[in-house]
Amino acid sequence: MTIPNLLIIAGTGTKSGKTSLACRIIEQFSNLEIIAVKITPHFHETTEGLVVKSEEQGYAIYEETNRETSKDTSRMLKSGAKKVWFAKVWDNQLLNVFNEIMKEVPEGTPVICESPALRNFVEPGLFVIITSSTTNKIKDISHLKKLPHVMIKYEDLQNTDKIPIDFIDGNWHDLTV
Repeated sequence: MTIPNLLIIAGTGTKSGKTSLACRIIEQFSNLEIIAVKITPHFHETTEGLVVKSEEQGYAIYEETNRETSKDTSRMLKSGAKKVWFAKVWDNQLLNVFNEIMKEVPEGTPVICESPALRNFVEPGLFVIITSSTTNKIKDISHLKKLPHVMIKYEDLQNTDKIPIDFIDGNWHDLTV
């Protein structure tokens, strides 16, 4: 399934800069009313500001409403996302949960999703892998690196005013090619 208005961000591990990149893109395209999505297989306790949309065995979907925490979804909202969805989901439910969230997104609206695993199920308009020299808990994403992607170094984000991507006619584009 190809979704041209979807940008997926993956990283080489925790603290690789996935959310920082998402926030920078949201800020850069503040005029587009981007929808942000964070999907995780980890079933942590929820925080204040997460409003339940749906909970079933194997998943939970929330809308983030709190801009004032240091949680990733709160940071995305504070950066200017029109709406932020957060899902905790087992891999066998991932595509169903993502499709449920997408029912809430107007057609053609730009979507940024922090979920490396989602790339196993859909072809986004743009797939970005972020790396960092400060990455914790390095993850093996070698299978994802074989797919078409743009590689960005977290450290390079500090030295650039503009991320080299664009959203044109309902599609995310890599401007480095």
